[in-house]
Amino acid sequence: MGSLNDMTNTTTNEAVEQLLARSHALGADPRFTNYAGGNTSAKGTAADPVTGEDVELLWVKGSGGDLGTLEEKGLAVLRLDRVRALRDVYPGVEREDEMVAAFDYCLHGKGGAAPSIDTAMHALVDATHVDHLHPDAGIAIATATDGEKLTETIFEGKVVWVPWRRPGFQLGLDIAAIKEANPQAVGTVLGGHGITAWGATSAEAEANSRWIIETATAYIEANSVPEPFGPVLDGHAALPEAERRAKAAALAPVIRGIASHDKPQVGHYTDSEVVLDFLARAEHPRLAALGTSCPDHFLRTKVKPLVVDLPATASVEETTARLAELHEEYRADYQAYYDRHATPDSPAIRGADPLIVLVPGVGMFSFGKDKQTARVAGEFYVNAINVMRGAEGISSYSPIEESEKFRIEYWALEEAKLARMPKPKPLATRIALVTGAASGIGKAIATRLAAEGACVVVADLDLAKAQAAAAEIAGSKGADVAVGVAADVSDAAAVAAAVDEAVLAFGGLDLVVNNAGLSISKPLMETTEKDWDLQHDVMAKGSFLVSQATAKTLIAQGLGGDIVYISSKNSVFAGPNNIAYSAVKADQAHQVRLLAAELGEHGIKVNGINPDGVVRGSGIFAGGWGAQRAKTYGIPEEELGKFYAQRTLLKREVLPEHVANAVFVLTGGELSHTTGLHVPVDAGVAAAFLR
Repeated sequence: MGSLNDMTNTTTNEAVEQLLARSHALGADPRFTNYAGGNTSAKGTAADPVTGEDVELLWVKGSGGDLGTLEEKGLAVLRLDRVRALRDVYPGVEREDEMVAAFDYCLHGKGGAAPSIDTAMHALVDATHVDHLHPDAGIAIATATDGEKLTETIFEGKVVWVPWRRPGFQLGLDIAAIKEANPQAVGTVLGGHGITAWGATSAEAEANSRWIIETATAYIEANSVPEPFGPVLDGHAALPEAERRAKAAALAPVIRGIASHDKPQVGHYTDSEVVLDFLARAEHPRLAALGTSCPDHFLRTKVKPLVVDLPATASVEETTARLAELHEEYRADYQAYYDRHATPDSPAIRGADPLIVLVPGVGMFSFGKDKQTARVAGEFYVNAINVMRGAEGISSYSPIEESEKFRIEYWALEEAKLARMPKPKPLATRIALVTGAASGIGKAIATRLAAEGACVVVADLDLAKAQAAAAEIAGSKGADVAVGVAADVSDAAAVAAAVDEAVLAFGGLDLVVNNAGLSISKPLMETTEKDWDLQHDVMAKGSFLVSQATAKTLIAQGLGGDIVYISSKNSVFAGPNNIAYSAVKADQAHQVRLLAAELGEHGIKVNGINPDGVVRGSGIFAGGWGAQRAKTYGIPEEELGKFYAQRTLLKREVLPEHVANAVFVLTGGELSHTTGLHVPVDAGVAAAFLR
């Protein structure tokens, strides 16, 4: 009898090692598959943990995994005899969705990851190793009007055409029958979808997958017409880079507002040559209207994009006005698409806003529930452009029928998959800009906001430090979570450039924290004009410039938002030897009230936080302020934190994280009706109580 510990399936055997190595190799090459697209499998034997006898198993990439980063825990593990036995109880194509639940009764031990809809394809095909991939060249053949004929011509019988069928148990039966009837075949082209290849060994399966893709690629390159997308349209060529990015930054908040009409979205901007060339060509309106074909594509991008029907030379104002009109048309068109195909059992419409917006001469804006999803949606539409180019080059592009797209987009199984997604964090979809965020209080705020689900722009005078802080905050998720930008908040042009970088990174802004600051502690007679101007330039003027620039973005989006000022206890408390700092903090405190009154009509909340005595981790104190204040109070500098704590009502030291907590409370959704408020974070200083 085998060890019951083996039921965890944690012991990697040779078949699994080969499967993971093959998956990584195929997933690492964008020519072969796209992010989270396709699946691979291996069949082999392992000991039954109860009887100790060898049983035949199937290891197959589970639902939602990515080939390039696949780990053993991402594999579903099933008993082959039980999966094959499902053929005897299969109720037919009209009820094939029921077979997905049946896979749960075929699991080996704990079963690993959840089996995907393609499990039947891998189990039923009589080959030890099977690959199902979505390469651009393969889908180009699969979506060509004469794809079946092209498949015969290109592969000479070694690859067999399979007419479009929605993924599921019946498709697995179909491919298994084709392999059995065509012993010379090494794979299939799945109409409108992708390819499947197989082999007796892992190396043979990988070689066959590569051969199919490389053969299709070579044929397209050798036989394509010179201009598959037609000639360049007048006025549609790509704008020069600086002009292009400036226009993109101006349009990004407007476009994000459009994409977020039904629910907030994070954005991604792409101005690659592939996208710009497509939008410059005469055929792009026709092809974009046909929509994508591969299920992996349109599940990420919706069935078709919103395309601005103006030349690149159109002004921002003209484009903005046209976007509003096109958005209404898009929503009506999508609603009509839903109404044409929905049945009483269909899931409710998931929103009628576009996920891909194309602007000639400027580029592509893609959207999703987070930055990674938005970025990947853009990558998938680039794949779709490549597919259309290949199909148009050797034939004509003919995606699957609209009704079939609907059957997949509003598939009950897809709805169930979405329902299993974890609950989003409180700040999911929100984009935050924090000034002075490379260290101290600002870094603590940026760290907390990112931990609560926000995308964060770390703005600081020192670009290298901003980028290092962003990298530390984001960890392995990188620029999908945080980016660092340079920002001299006292310079209007530098502020505008930082805001542009923020909206190009994430599509817009929702949450702005005016934290950048410094302090020089001197009595009146020793405070110089330079001391006064420097502090007012950074904190009073700087906060004004940042609020002005970001409010423009917030208003353009129409999604409301938050502006938070990190002011100070000194904004209401009159202490000694601190004229410039305290005066400028009072200026910031009143900016909160003024902007709360002015921006409320746009749904923008403006609130302030009044910290005090934040010594540990504070950039201001480390920069000499601590020594100055310690001298004022006649104590050693290293005891300043304890000194501040003892003069408070709670006798507690205030840390940067406590200020970050207050920012989250103000912006996390619970205080949705609070604006113009100043929150003390000082452990209780009676002299600074707000009256």
